[in-house]
Amino acid sequence: MKEINELNLPENLKYSKDHEWVGVEGDVATIGINDYAQDQLGEVVFVEVPEVGDTFDAEDEFGTVESVKAVSELYCPIAGEVVAINEDLEDAPELVNESPYEKGWIMKIKVADASELDNLMDKAAYFEMLKG
Repeated sequence: MKEINELNLPENLKYSKDHEWVGVEGDVATIGINDYAQDQLGEVVFVEVPEVGDTFDAEDEFGTVESVKAVSELYCPIAGEVVAINEDLEDAPELVNESPYEKGWIMKIKVADASELDNLMDKAAYFEMLKG
């Protein structure tokens, strides 16, 4: 497992207490699990994704990630409607481990309330949470 200072946590993303990341372009947010989460889970063998058109409130469960170690629920960091899912994860769930931000993203949602982004952490605050 990685040390905290070895984690890849891009500056331009927001992070949830449940270890999801959010990247926003316009009114669409891309969501996945961050480097810390994939590292803790170990080898990811299955990702359950929602369907396009599903809607979620902040902190609603939207899927699961199964690894050789455990099954973990995924929680939506902000409210919105699913506009795209990463279909590549069906045949290649290991993308979550190999490239959690570029190729291993899980879903894209149309942001319902941009002010909810203020409830998420930047990289520095997320690091502080991990250090506990």
